[in-house]
Amino acid sequence: MTLTSSIPTRTRTARRQRRGRTPRGLLIGAEILVPILLLAVWWLASTNSTNTFFPPLQRILERLVQLAQTSMFWANVGLSVGNLLLSFVLASAIGVLLGAALGLIRPLAWFVEPTVHFFRAIPPVALVPIFVSLIGFGNETRILSITLAALFPVLISTMDGIRGAEPTLDMVGRVYRLSRWDRLVSVVLPAASPRILSGMQVSLMTAFVVMIASEMLGSSTGLGSMTLLAQQSFAITDMWAGILTLGVLGYATTALFVLFRRRVLRWYIASQQQEKQS
Repeated sequence: MTLTSSIPTRTRTARRQRRGRTPRGLLIGAEILVPILLLAVWWLASTNSTNTFFPPLQRILERLVQLAQTSMFWANVGLSVGNLLLSFVLASAIGVLLGAALGLIRPLAWFVEPTVHFFRAIPPVALVPIFVSLIGFGNETRILSITLAALFPVLISTMDGIRGAEPTLDMVGRVYRLSRWDRLVSVVLPAASPRILSGMQVSLMTAFVVMIASEMLGSSTGLGSMTLLAQQSFAITDMWAGILTLGVLGYATTALFVLFRRRVLRWYIASQQQEKQS
């Protein structure tokens, strides 16, 4: 095939790719519109509800506004968010360090990796009663439970990302006579960063679930405890307000991390788009 004949072919291919690509504005609009539609359906379905356990959405939102005007509500929100962020940062730091060590030092991985996969197979929520029985009901127990549950997604994604990095990159680092630390920081970790950040996103969702479970077990503070106490005292409207708050908080933390991930991986996303267009 000559150069002149290949140009129209590439042009047609690029046009087909542009036609098949969904506009970004449409995706963002759908992401905003779908929750609004669900809330509208919920509002209409519960307007005339007389069921004690399914109150009207209007009453739930009014109660949520009332709770938001109290200092106790924001103290519970602050405690939950603080435990979540601290545990997530600890799990990410430990997971990246351990994952890098296991990915680079194969003999160490042979000894440690079976234990890692054993604890990874245990459901994260099942770890909460163990720590409560061993340590007690303090806030340190909740932080430890969340950190350990969120550790394994980051650890395994870091380990797999380092092992899956292109060997050529390491060879280039050796040619330029970079030290082992410089190769790790400047070459290996950036190459593994897409998998690491994907593991961190899974870790964040795991940490959020275990945060709620740890607060519901033997705690009197936090959003999880507030929601459970409302259910046990038959304050059903307060319970639904707590559930709505947890849903908004979970969505907001995930959305913020997705924005952070896209900003960090701009170079990777751009390279993937260029590969699709070529």
